[in-house]
Amino acid sequence: MSTFTIQDVSRRSGLGEPTLRYYEDVGLIGPIPRDERSGHRRYREEDVGEVEILACLRAVGVSIEDMRTYQANRARGREAAAEQRDLLLRHARRVEAEIAAQRTRLAYLREKAALWDARDRGDAAAEAEAWQRIMEAVSALEAL
Repeated sequence: MSTFTIQDVSRRSGLGEPTLRYYEDVGLIGPIPRDERSGHRRYREEDVGEVEILACLRAVGVSIEDMRTYQANRARGREAAAEQRDLLLRHARRVEAEIAAQRTRLAYLREKAALWDARDRGDAAAEAEAWQRIMEAVSALEAL
């Protein structure tokens, strides 16, 4: 059976070593077995799998508490399927809202660039049109 060091798991998951230690301290993973001679953590393949799941959840902004709920639901299996679905869909809706907000910000930046492009070209009509679209983008940003 292969084992992995904390450095290996950090590189593989994208989580920093302090985060891995924290996740163990708060009970999200582990306890991770230790090498008898050195005392260093030795992650098993199943530990790495758990860490990779947590890394994905963290990457989309799932809280520690919701990670705990996710893990508990996984352990319960099918009986927790509806709760698991609802938990994931709640986060999916939040990510969708964040994407929509980022798209609005992107539109604003593009319109500002169009404004400056029009100014650079000396095109007063295009500048006025860009200014109008900027005002619409500002209204959309204020609505966020």
